[in-house]
Amino acid sequence: MLEFTLFKIPVRVEPIFWITLGLIGFMSTRGLGGDAVLMASALFVMAGFISILIHELGHALMIRKYNQATQIVLSSFGGYATISGPLDRKQSFLVSISGPALQLAFGLAVYFIAPSLNLPSFMIQLFVLFLYQVSIFWAIINCIPVLPFDGGHMLQAALGPRKIKLTLTISMAVAVAACLYGFSTGHVIIGIFMAMSAFQSYQALERFK
Repeated sequence: MLEFTLFKIPVRVEPIFWITLGLIGFMSTRGLGGDAVLMASALFVMAGFISILIHELGHALMIRKYNQATQIVLSSFGGYATISGPLDRKQSFLVSISGPALQLAFGLAVYFIAPSLNLPSFMIQLFVLFLYQVSIFWAIINCIPVLPFDGGHMLQAALGPRKIKLTLTISMAVAVAACLYGFSTGHVIIGIFMAMSAFQSYQALERFK
């Protein structure tokens, strides 16, 4: 298990994170064929690690702004930044949006700067491509109002605890629609993510009956 400190924030990377990113990378690059798939998958994992770490760093820095201890954990389909105490609705919203905001800013910066760089090889070009694609895609997908994505937490903070059933209903409905879109357009990864999220929202909603 990889552990280190970034801006005095502890970071833990669990083995399942590498496995999940590797599988997604392989599925995304399998059309290249041969040894190129393995190299491209490795580059995808590196790009995904950097991008998702930046995403979680955005959360963690905002949490620390509110004088709370935090730790970044990268696991399975992404990661999370721990919170040591309660947050009010405004603070919760800002913590939720800070991750995708920093990641999107990073992705757009790489996208606009990359064409002016004289990248020496195809593999480096591919790495940079993965870097801004993952950053922009993951930031946008995280902002849709579906739990447990950041957009779902933003919706929850906006509506408040008294409207948790409405939050879960919206989350489930949007997740189902996104799941159908994902599978119907061949975006299997999106379909899987959203199917899991829809089921989680459904389970949470059932507890209120």
